[in-house]
Amino acid sequence: MATSSLGGAALAQQPAQRLIHDDLLSLIPASQPGGLVVGLRINGREMLYSAGQGVRQDSQFNIASLRKPFEATLLAEAVLANKLSLDDPVDKYVTELRQGGDIRQVTLGQLATHTSGLLLPQDHPPWPTARYTLASFLDTLKAWQAEAHFRPGEQHMYTHAGYILLQVALERALHEPIRELLEQRILRPLAMRDSLVPEPGKPPPRAVQGYDEDGKPVGVPGDQQTYYDFPGTGQMYSTASDLLRFLAANAGEGDVAAGLREAMQLAQAPAVRIDRNTAQGLAWEIEDGGGVLMIDKNGGLNNASAYMGVLPALRLSLVVLCNRGGVDVNSAGRKVLRELAARRSSPDVSQSH
Repeated sequence: MATSSLGGAALAQQPAQRLIHDDLLSLIPASQPGGLVVGLRINGREMLYSAGQGVRQDSQFNIASLRKPFEATLLAEAVLANKLSLDDPVDKYVTELRQGGDIRQVTLGQLATHTSGLLLPQDHPPWPTARYTLASFLDTLKAWQAEAHFRPGEQHMYTHAGYILLQVALERALHEPIRELLEQRILRPLAMRDSLVPEPGKPPPRAVQGYDEDGKPVGVPGDQQTYYDFPGTGQMYSTASDLLRFLAANAGEGDVAAGLREAMQLAQAPAVRIDRNTAQGLAWEIEDGGGVLMIDKNGGLNNASAYMGVLPALRLSLVVLCNRGGVDVNSAGRKVLRELAARRSSPDVSQSH
């Protein structure tokens, strides 16, 4: 494991380091609150970089929607074990919804690929103040009516509420709380010891302070901000090193159990076309327009910005974690991955520093 902090001239000596420095670590000016940790893995060699205030390379960040591929992997694993099907209606497992209307048309696969049409006020601005208990969430779903141009299965539309419902369905179908499912089936097998969905009032020990896009503190370190006030619905925390392990497993690297490896492959399979160059898998986005297949996911909240992406064919992975909202780590991360891929044949990319 090679490491580096914001080392100015030393960091910019080699092409890979210069890309990390110029395009990622510079996203937050050194004079402003917040910081970033970047993880890079090339041919099995991991490098960590950090910059900014109040962050370390082993800091635990709120990873926002980077959590979704973990639940998608749980879903894929259960599908391969014939415990459920992507075509199963969600009310097969969340039986309260059998009293509903349009929600009864929604399948597990549609929830995982953002084609359910399910959009609640908590998914978009203007942001409401209301929070859901499990009972009020299910009541809202029973009364939900799909918009005419977003009928279940007909359109791609990103929705956080859909993944909350998927979480409930997984818990019901697999008979375990989501925290236990994640821990037992993904985090522990991959030795991701610093990753967790914290219980309320028990923040991760190295959680960073989050800031909004103007640099004002939001909550406290390890803050759990959610519109869903029931167990397991808070944000997931992780480190750049842990997420590199997850990406490496998704790229087929390392000693990963066959069932988990196959589940990751299923989650990465293109399911719905988003545009000419991009498809939606189970949580993952798959970009196939740049010559080399890229699988990635971004996430963002008002106090966090996150990105992870992998080019399996090149054994090249990138993680960007930032404790400040509104930072475009997604575009920057994709740019760096593509430029690293273009330079992949250069020995400078994998030299020590």
